Amino acid sequence: MYCKGKPLYASTLFLVNLRSRTSWILRTDGKFHPSREISAYMQLTWLGHACVLLTGSKKILIDPFIESGSIVDTNPDIVAVTHGHEDHLGETVALGKKTIAITEIAKYLTAKGLPVEGINIGGTTIVDGVSFTMTPAVHSSWIEEAGIGCYGGTAAGFVIGMDGVKIYHAGDTALFSDMKLIGELYHPDVALLPIGGRYTMGTAEAMMAAHFIGAKTVIPIHYNTWDKIRADPLQFKKAIERTTDIRVKVLMPGESTEINNDP
Repeated sequence: MYCKGKPLYASTLFLVNLRSRTSWILRTDGKFHPSREISAYMQLTWLGHACVLLTGSKKILIDPFIESGSIVDTNPDIVAVTHGHEDHLGETVALGKKTIAITEIAKYLTAKGLPVEGINIGGTTIVDGVSFTMTPAVHSSWIEEAGIGCYGGTAAGFVIGMDGVKIYHAGDTALFSDMKLIGELYHPDVALLPIGGRYTMGTAEAMMAAHFIGAKTVIPIHYNTWDKIRADPLQFKKAIERTTDIRVKVLMPGESTEINNDP
C-alpha cells in the first residue's frame, strides 16, 4: 500500500476491532497482521547469587551483589533492592542510581544521597515506564553497617513489568501459599526462585513454588555462592520438567537469555 507515492510502513497505520479487542498493523508487505505477532522482548542476565540484570527499554538491576568482582560497570537505569542483607543491598550506594526499595531501606538510602522511590508490600509504582510491584517474602531484613546496623523493614520480592514482559523475583524467601495469588494476579512470564536452602527455599520447596506461580519459565538463583547454600540446579530442572510443562533455564553467572511472552 502506498500513500502519495510513498510506502506506508508498519508503524504508520493500525486498525482495531473494538468488539474482539484485536489490533492489526500494516506491515511492509502491504498486508495487515495481528499485532500480537510482534513479540514482547527482554534480555535477562544472571550475574550471580540473586543479582539479575533486565535489559529492554531500560536497564534494571536487581539486588546488586556478586561474590567476586563488581557490578558497578553494568550502569543500570534503575536498581531494585529486595531487602537489607549485605548480599542483596550490595553495591547499591556505590551505583548511586535511582533505586526502588521498601520504605525503611528507602529512608536509609535517601540519607546516603541516592534518588529513591519508596514502596511497601502490595504497592505498585511506575518509574520511567517500568512497573514495580512489591510482593511478600518470608525472610528477615537487616541493614548491616559498622556496629550493630539497623532494621531494614520487611523482606520482599518484585514483579517487574517492562516492554510487555513480567518478571517475578522472589527475593530471599521460604515457600508460602500466597505465591498462588502472585501467579493469579500478575501472571509473570518468568519466576526467579532461590533454591539454595538453609536461608531460603531449597529445591523441593522451590518446585512447589514454581507450581504455585505458574510462570512458563523458572530460573534458579541464590545457590552455590557459598558451601552453605549448595544445590544442584540440573536436578531441580529435571524434576520440574519431568512432571510439569514449566521450562527451567539454568544460567551460568554472566549468562543471558531472551525472554518474550509468546504462548
